[in-house]
Amino acid sequence: MDLGNIGRLLIAAAVLLLVLGGLFLLLGRFGLDRLPGDLVFRRGNFTVYFPIGLMILLSVVGTIVLNVLLRR
Repeated sequence: MDLGNIGRLLIAAAVLLLVLGGLFLLLGRFGLDRLPGDLVFRRGNFTVYFPIGLMILLSVVGTIVLNVLLRR
């Protein structure tokens, strides 16, 4: 693998992260940052947040998108 291909791969990954970051910001503005199924544990000043509902939603959407894009 030459450096040109690695550079293209890194740029593509950066663009993907930028798009995902913008998507998460938009989801937060529409109130979708806490979905049913998300677990939050609070004890004093300590909070643990497990976004299980969001991860299931992203997994389903990602699976559908990849099946559509990679179907032969």
